[in-house]
Amino acid sequence: MTERVLILGGRGRIGSSVAQDLVTHTQAQITITGRTADSGTHHPRISFLVLDLAEFDKLREAIASVNLVIHCAGPFHYRDANVLKICIEQGVNYIDVSDHRSFTTKALHYYDAAVAAGVTAIVNTGIFPGISNSMVHQGVEEFDVPKKIHLSYLVSGSGGAGVTVMRTTFLGLQNPFDAWIDGQWQAVKPYSQREIIDFPSPYRHTGVYWFDMPETFTLPHAFPEVKTVITKFGSVPDFYNHLTWIAAHVFPKWLMQQRGAIEFLAHVSHFMTDVTNRFSGIGVVVRSEITGQKDGQTAIYCSTLVHENTAAASGCGTGSIAQFLLEGKLNKPGVWTVEQALPTDLFTQAMHSRGIKINHNWL
Repeated sequence: MTERVLILGGRGRIGSSVAQDLVTHTQAQITITGRTADSGTHHPRISFLVLDLAEFDKLREAIASVNLVIHCAGPFHYRDANVLKICIEQGVNYIDVSDHRSFTTKALHYYDAAVAAGVTAIVNTGIFPGISNSMVHQGVEEFDVPKKIHLSYLVSGSGGAGVTVMRTTFLGLQNPFDAWIDGQWQAVKPYSQREIIDFPSPYRHTGVYWFDMPETFTLPHAFPEVKTVITKFGSVPDFYNHLTWIAAHVFPKWLMQQRGAIEFLAHVSHFMTDVTNRFSGIGVVVRSEITGQKDGQTAIYCSTLVHENTAAASGCGTGSIAQFLLEGKLNKPGVWTVEQALPTDLFTQAMHSRGIKINHNWL
C-alpha cells in the first residue's frame, strides 16, 4: 500500500526541503499545504492542498487520510499542539520541525495519550534541534559517565530559510531562560556570554552566544548524568551577531515583546541576508563537544558537521526520521525528542545515505 504523507507548511523553505528528501528517499505520495493557492509545478508524487491550521474540520479530514503528518508551519513560538492532538485522535504518526521550548513542552504533555493510541510522535527533527541532538547522543555513548554537553551552532546569512526563521531568532531574545549548569537550573540572558569557537573550515574562529533552544532543557532530561548543557548560536557575517546582541540587550524589553516589532526586525533581517548571502553563503556548522569520564580518565569527544545549505540539512534531518517511520524501522509510541527516539545506528545510516559527513575526534 502506498504511504501517504501530509506536510503542513510544505511550501516554505524548510517544508519544501523535507518534501524533496521524501521524494528522493521514499515512494510516498506527498501532500503539501499552504494558506493560499499554489501556482507552481511539483513532482508527480506531490499534490497541493489549500489549508489554514485554524480550519479544524478540514485539518482533521486531511490528517485522517494519511499515514504520517510532518508539521513545518512555524514559527512554533505561536503554535499550540492541536495538530499533534488530532494526530493522536486519528491514530496517525507525527513529526515536526519545532524549535522553541514552549512548543516542545506543550507537545511532551501528550506522551501518555500517544502511547495509548499507539502513535509515534517525534518533535524537534530538523538540523538544530534535530541532527544536533543525534550528534550529542552519539557522543554521549562514547563515555562511561558523560558530564558536560557544549553545543555550538553557526548559520551563514539566511541559511537558505525564509523569514519564519528570522522571526524565531528574535522571538528567542524576549526573555531569560533556564539552563542546566553545574547540576542546577540557572537563569541565562539570551545572546549573552560571547564565546569564540574553533569551527571547521570555512568558518574557523567565530563568536557564538547563549540561545534558548529545546535542547537546552531536553538534553538534561534525556541524559540525567550530565551536569551542564550549553547551547550557543551565532551568525555569519559577524556583524549580524552584534546587531542581534543590540536587539537583545539595548532595545527596550517592551518593544521586543511586540509582535509588530518582531515582524519588522524579521523582514529587515531577511532583506539584509538576501544581499549578504551572495558572499557568505547559506551554510551551517554544528559542533558537539562532550566532556566526561572514560576508562577512569577525563576526556573530550568532539563532533562537527558542515553543510552548504541550512534548510536542505534540516530537510535531511526531518526526512530521514519520516523515512524510518514509513519503513517501520522506527516505532516507539509516545511523544519523544530526537535524542530519545532515534538510535545511533539509524542516525548513522541516515547521514551516510544523504552524503552528510560528521567528523569525530578526541581532544
